[in-house]
Amino acid sequence: MSRVNELFEAAKSAREKSYSPYSKFAVGAALIDEQGRIHTGCNIENAAYPEGCCAEAIAIGHLVMAGGKRVREALVVADADLATPCGGCRQKLLEFGDANVRVHVADLNGVRRDFTIGSLLPAGFILKEND
Repeated sequence: MSRVNELFEAAKSAREKSYSPYSKFAVGAALIDEQGRIHTGCNIENAAYPEGCCAEAIAIGHLVMAGGKRVREALVVADADLATPCGGCRQKLLEFGDANVRVHVADLNGVRRDFTIGSLLPAGFILKEND
């Protein structure tokens, strides 16, 4: 069962903490882990642009630090018509989820589009499991 409203509010709140003095483009992300917990992140830039951190990557870091292993659902919010995760974050979401993970993309008023990570990254890099 989707908890998209909770994810939206959590991501919107995280976005308010964004450190984006160079791009002026604040992003928030919220993820649900396999235990049902929500983890958030915001983008963090620095003067060695573009060596900042994406909101999704920060949220995954929080998930891992809290003992989470898997992303079950994600939401990204920005003040834009459509701000999907970048290529690197698509790979990170695939790494900690699977092709069926729902990724909701929102503006400041609510969800604009829904995707799966597989539709955003149809040929993602997946290591072969060791037998």
